[in-house]
Amino acid sequence: MRILLLTHAFNGLAQRLWVELRSAGHEVSVELDIADSVTEEAVALFDPDVVLAPFLKRAIPESVWSRRLCLVVHPGPPGDRGPAALDHAVLEGVCDWGVTVLQAVAEFDAGPVWAWQPCRLRAGATKASLYRQHIVAAAVAAVQAALARVQPGQAAPAAAALPPLPAARGWRPPLTREQRAVDWAHHDAADAWRRIASADSFPGATGTLFGEPCRLFDAHAASAAVAGRCAGAAPGDVIARRGPALLVRCAGGALWIGHVRRGGQGPKLAAAEAFAAEAAALPEWPVPLERADDEWDELRYRECGPAGARVGRIDFDFHNGALGERQAARLLQALSQAAARPTRVLMLAGGADFFCNGIHLHAIEAAAARPGDSAADASMRAIEAIDDVALAVLSCTDRLTVAALRGNAGAGGCFLALAADEVWAHAGVVQNPHYKNMGNLHGSEYWTYLLPRRVGAARAAELMRGRLPMGAAEARALGLVDVLLGNDAATFEPLAMQRARALAAADDWHARVRAKQCRRNADEQHKPLAAYRAEELDRMRRNFYGFDPSYHVARHHFVHRKPHAWTPRHLALHRQPRSPR
Repeated sequence: MRILLLTHAFNGLAQRLWVELRSAGHEVSVELDIADSVTEEAVALFDPDVVLAPFLKRAIPESVWSRRLCLVVHPGPPGDRGPAALDHAVLEGVCDWGVTVLQAVAEFDAGPVWAWQPCRLRAGATKASLYRQHIVAAAVAAVQAALARVQPGQAAPAAAALPPLPAARGWRPPLTREQRAVDWAHHDAADAWRRIASADSFPGATGTLFGEPCRLFDAHAASAAVAGRCAGAAPGDVIARRGPALLVRCAGGALWIGHVRRGGQGPKLAAAEAFAAEAAALPEWPVPLERADDEWDELRYRECGPAGARVGRIDFDFHNGALGERQAARLLQALSQAAARPTRVLMLAGGADFFCNGIHLHAIEAAAARPGDSAADASMRAIEAIDDVALAVLSCTDRLTVAALRGNAGAGGCFLALAADEVWAHAGVVQNPHYKNMGNLHGSEYWTYLLPRRVGAARAAELMRGRLPMGAAEARALGLVDVLLGNDAATFEPLAMQRARALAAADDWHARVRAKQCRRNADEQHKPLAAYRAEELDRMRRNFYGFDPSYHVARHHFVHRKPHAWTPRHLALHRQPRSPR
């Protein structure tokens, strides 16, 4: 079929559907929901069989849904209507959930149900994490089921056996400011966490730190040991810092607050950075990389396997996958410690939702307003920092390295993964192996060395020009992923650890390491890594300091969530010259 994706933004769900629908043989074009007239024009140009709306913030115009089959993807079970259904589910601790595909009609979320897919929301996950994992996976299944029922000229769904419908809970309005507010004096740690989790990653819960209003994100429960250390503090007191986070006493227990928007506006920053002066006066409560499971930090190291066949694993669960200067320095230190361990395989496991998405654009945006700093300088420092991490992985030649993609990867994160000997992923992973969507950035992370050696120079140039997402199956066929394991993060985890242990115990381990060292030495003789880096950074300086402001404009729009003014032509096939059907 010819399918028009009508979406507020080309977000993770829209990208995953774009990948899956194209893989199934459909012709898919994208139109960002900018104005009714623009939508009407897109439908006229593309003449789709179905308009599919995976992510909207306003209703489809009657001029479209009354003349064309329009299917809306609603992140909630049938009868759970409204724009904040998932927010309410997280706030209320609901576990049994689902995604509904329904037909657009005059009343919001009230059209005929074409398909719905039950799913179970895991406890202790934020709205954003549930959306990226459970909602996206259920949406793909529901959309596939709905499209299988579409017949030419059909105005309503034919009768079909749907999963049992849950009890309808009716209209779920947007959460009020009071429902999103955290009151340290009255809310215990669990209640405060739910309020923050229901607003992650947007708009954030309202609260105060150091007596100043801010938006709160990225909350983590303090362990019993940590909570015990701050039992004498008053609710609302900021007690300590760790990594990006500040520890706040609640009415009962304590929370680590990882990120904030100070004053409720501006870039989203690590709490310890946003309140740098105040945080400097607090004690630091660090923890080792290897520690108890309930002791939070954004980095963790584990080992498993018998002596002589050990596997080391580094998790770096950076908020939204962003790797800024501070995160890069911490990851570099963790890599150094891991390299000193007697392991045969080192696994880079990234985060639960994202492996990595490259440089920290919010931190760079904040530098633009900092006296004595600039966004260009901060950008340069950030790219040098992530280059250092990639170099450390490339230089780890005494063991085998694996990048295990539990979640999506974008821009520099894709090429950081390619610095490892092997890249493993599950079937649901989507990558964006390019930079140009962020104001025509050239990119670094040694991609000019890493990408051509896997796909060839011509294909590498095509990928970087194309600016399109890539599903795991396509990445595997192309050579950007070496192994696919499982269908989702839950099935991927045990399979990846099992394969890593087998790799460490394999009879050919010594031969593989020697071959790796020989290849790295030969490549270095042919052209040193320092030369690739120097050439890349020379191009990046032009992006950051040159006359073309595209990068700075794109970064500002991204950080401040500026609405789109048009749909990029590489997505809107209907706005490109084509032959009539």
